[in-house]
Amino acid sequence: MVELTKKQYLDLYYYMKLNRLLEERLVNLYRQGKVIGGLYRSLGQEATSVGSAYALEPGDIVSPLIRNLGSLLVKGVKPREVLTQYMARATSPTRGRDLNVHFGDLERGFIGPISMLGDMISVLAGMALAARMQGKRTVALTYIGDGATSTGAFHEGMNFASVQKLPLVVIAEHNAYAYSTPTSKQMNIKNIADRALAYGIAAEIVDGNDVLKVYEVTRRAVERARNGEGTMFIESKTFRRKGHAEHDDQRYVPKELLQEWEKKDPIDRYERFLLDQAIAAGAELQEIVERINQELDEDVRYAEESPFPDPETALGGVYAEEPKTTTVPGD
Repeated sequence: MVELTKKQYLDLYYYMKLNRLLEERLVNLYRQGKVIGGLYRSLGQEATSVGSAYALEPGDIVSPLIRNLGSLLVKGVKPREVLTQYMARATSPTRGRDLNVHFGDLERGFIGPISMLGDMISVLAGMALAARMQGKRTVALTYIGDGATSTGAFHEGMNFASVQKLPLVVIAEHNAYAYSTPTSKQMNIKNIADRALAYGIAAEIVDGNDVLKVYEVTRRAVERARNGEGTMFIESKTFRRKGHAEHDDQRYVPKELLQEWEKKDPIDRYERFLLDQAIAAGAELQEIVERINQELDEDVRYAEESPFPDPETALGGVYAEEPKTTTVPGD
C-alpha cells in the first residue's frame, strides 16, 4: 500500500467529501429551479476522480467527464465556480455562456469536456504530443465511461496514442450502466481493460471505490508515461448510484444492486480506514466536514446573489472579432 503523509491522507478525504457535499448542495438548488439545464452526479464514484487527479503533478493536464467533479476540485477549482456555472451566472468561468463543468483553465492544468464521449482522448493525445514536441515532460489524463469505449472516437484516439507512444493516461469508469444500458448488452467481455490490449496499450484494473488504490495505480501510470513508456489504460471498477442525470429515477437498476454498492461507498470506506489506522481521529474528520460546509454556505450565497449575464454581452468572446484598424491621414 502506498505511504502518504498525514496531510496527503486528509487531502484525499477533504476532496472526496467536498465532491459529495457540493453535489448535495447542487441537488437542493436543482429542486428549487435554480440550476439551469441538467445536473449530473457522481455519487459513489468520488474515489476514482479524486485519487487519479491527486497523482498528477503541476504542469500535467486533465480533462474530466461531466461526472469527474472531484478531479477539478483537486486541480484547484473552487465550489463557487461550479455553482455559478450550473446556475449560468455572469460570475461563472464562462460568464453564463455554458453550463456544469464545461470550462477550462490551462494555467491550473485542466480543459473542459465536450458531450461527444470519446473525443477527449484524441484531444488529450494531441496535447500530449504537442508537449513532447516542446520538450516538456507533461502527462495528460482523461476519463471514459464503459459505454463510450464502444465509440469510433475511442478507437481512433487510443490507436493514435499507442502508435505515438504518447504520455497519456486513460481511465475507464466501468460503472455498470451507459445511461440505462447494462454493460452486458454493450460488450461481450468482462473487463474493459481487454480492449486496451488490442491497441498494444498496457492496462490495469483497480477497485475504483478505494481512493488509495486508485491513487497508487494512477501514480504508476503517470510515472510510466513521463518516462517515455507510452500510454496506460486503467479500468476502474465502480458504480454510479444515481441516474444519468437528476431527472433520471434509475428505475432500470435492480434495488439489490444499488444496496450492494451502497455498502461499498468510497467515502465510508476511507473514513473507516483513517480511523482504524489511527491516521485521524473522528473529531478531525468532523472538523473537515464543518470547514467544507462553511465554505459551501458562503459560496452558495455568492452564487445566488450573482447576477445573470447581460444579454448584450452574449456574443462577446464567442466569435473572433475583427482587429481594430487606424486610418492614416491622407490615405
